[in-house]
Amino acid sequence: MKKVICFVLLIISYSFCAQNKVAKKPESIIIINNEIVTMEQVEKYGQEGRIKSMNKGVSEEERNALAKKYGDKIGDREFITVVEIFSENEKFENSKNSVAEAPKNEIPKKTTEYLLNVNDNAKDFTLKLIDGKTIKLSDLKGKVVLVNFWATWCAPCLQEFYDVPSKITEPFKNDNFIFLAISSGEAENLVVKKAEKLKKDGLYFNYGFDPESKIWNNYATNSIPKNFLIDQNGLIKFVTTGNVEGNLDNLAAEIKKLLSK
Repeated sequence: MKKVICFVLLIISYSFCAQNKVAKKPESIIIINNEIVTMEQVEKYGQEGRIKSMNKGVSEEERNALAKKYGDKIGDREFITVVEIFSENEKFENSKNSVAEAPKNEIPKKTTEYLLNVNDNAKDFTLKLIDGKTIKLSDLKGKVVLVNFWATWCAPCLQEFYDVPSKITEPFKNDNFIFLAISSGEAENLVVKKAEKLKKDGLYFNYGFDPESKIWNNYATNSIPKNFLIDQNGLIKFVTTGNVEGNLDNLAAEIKKLLSK
């Protein structure tokens, strides 16, 4: 009888752990010339020197258009990579001009990614969370706060989320630290639906709503995801943009520094 009870407890324990384990990061759907292709085909084009660009993620409008065109092949998946390739003529011209110099008088374009920067005071905000509660940033003084701006249609944002538990939330779950994932410019029902799906993959954070982008408009412009690390005194101490390799590791190192003070 004891063996049976122990076996049942083992199964229950295993099920509980499995439900909290973060699922494997979904693979991207790859599109070239409006056709879904395999990674093998991409590698073949790469060997031929025909890769013009590779964009990991599309806009909300582009994703919706692709979902409409391809139906269940895409469904509600956001991990879409669009690859552009050179035509044979373009490849030939590139080979002729490969040593051509860039224009000497060209002035690089400047973009302002951040409206608030390192050592600025974080702009206060009141955030409605997915559980119906509200949280005010100024009430979190004394804690280290990581503010993440994301969107349900943003593939790099969601790809980044799959690494957040192992690198950010789990290591600091017993510390004076809080992670706020703010979806900007989206209706609450869309965020709730996506959060429910992410929760099944083990991604359950403090999701918050910013439907009119009021919070976002005080912090940054252009691309997401963006992360703002705020210290115990409400000062911004570190920022990142995009799902770039090393970003979360750098954030984790900075969080650890702040918590040790």
